Amino acid sequence: MSATPESLAIPDPARSERFAERIGGMINDGAVIVMTALGHRLGLFDAMDDNKRRTSEQLARRTGLAERYVREWLSVMATSGIVRYDPADRTFRLPPEHAASLTRSASPNNLAVTSRFIPLLALMEEPIMGCFRSGKGLAYEDYPCFHEVMAEDSFQTVVCALFDTIIPMVPGLQQRLDRGIRVLDAGCGRGLALVEMARRFPRSDFVGYDLCGEAFEPTQALCREEGLDNVRFETRDLRDFDEPGSFDFIASFDAVHDQADPQGLLDGIARALRPGGVYLMQDIAGSSYLEKNMTHPLGPLIYAISCIHCTPVSLGQGGPGLGTMWGEETARSMLESAGFGHIVCHKLEHDPFNVYFIASHEQLVEGSAV
Repeated sequence: MSATPESLAIPDPARSERFAERIGGMINDGAVIVMTALGHRLGLFDAMDDNKRRTSEQLARRTGLAERYVREWLSVMATSGIVRYDPADRTFRLPPEHAASLTRSASPNNLAVTSRFIPLLALMEEPIMGCFRSGKGLAYEDYPCFHEVMAEDSFQTVVCALFDTIIPMVPGLQQRLDRGIRVLDAGCGRGLALVEMARRFPRSDFVGYDLCGEAFEPTQALCREEGLDNVRFETRDLRDFDEPGSFDFIASFDAVHDQADPQGLLDGIARALRPGGVYLMQDIAGSSYLEKNMTHPLGPLIYAISCIHCTPVSLGQGGPGLGTMWGEETARSMLESAGFGHIVCHKLEHDPFNVYFIASHEQLVEGSAV
């Protein structure tokens, strides 16, 4: 068997060196992101949100944490350029330009929330290796803390923009919510959006369905404490969702592509809407075609989340494994197959990584009754 030109190719030393430097930088950045997620969870960035210079001892006292660990964490942040270090008095400072992407006060622009996905993905290495070998999937409960991470991420992108941006996208929806309608969140997860709507619109009735009941258990407890009686949650496998003419407004936030039967769910949602009803579907903004995602700013992260979470949980339910980047083309085609005659796509300034589909059987116009 003769050698091919590719097999005889001699590596270009300069290109090899540049690639090695790039990989080395990625390894460094990966370590920094893990420590960024840790700093977020421990409140260290929030404690430095005032642009003041502090020693590791002062920051440890301010946060109630052990100084020796705080000092080592600060060393990571200093060598990565995230915080500024002054060797003269051994103080550390988080510049306001950096705080704008790392503190809770910066929400919905807090990228430290997104950094939490990285240690979670790494934690799943062994189970995913098993999936690669068997072709099988995993269950939601196999993922520690995933619902917590998703809820925090969704709070930034969805809940924070719910009343000012998202609900106003649907003509007439706010007025009907004020008067009182029936609302479903299909694949509700923690259900934080439902609770906020239930508080704001006491005349409307809100229902959340999710396959994993433990996801919304904390929210159920909160509703009981508040006496919020116009919202309820139910553990449901949505592959058999069939409640014709039951809801005026249905939403799903980053949930459809994970399902065992995504097309079946969308078909059921189309049937479940009452006359004049509307479906709002938020999902990842991207193409169904890899070649169109090559310059996507979060492409590697989204495909990694797809490989380690979204694809396996769909396959684990016997689903098609659409993956996180199932894409706007596929999403629109599936909505059309479900029977939605009118589909409008929105992308929001505060949330460039998601797309919002407004789907209905009748065309919506500004001022309509939904």
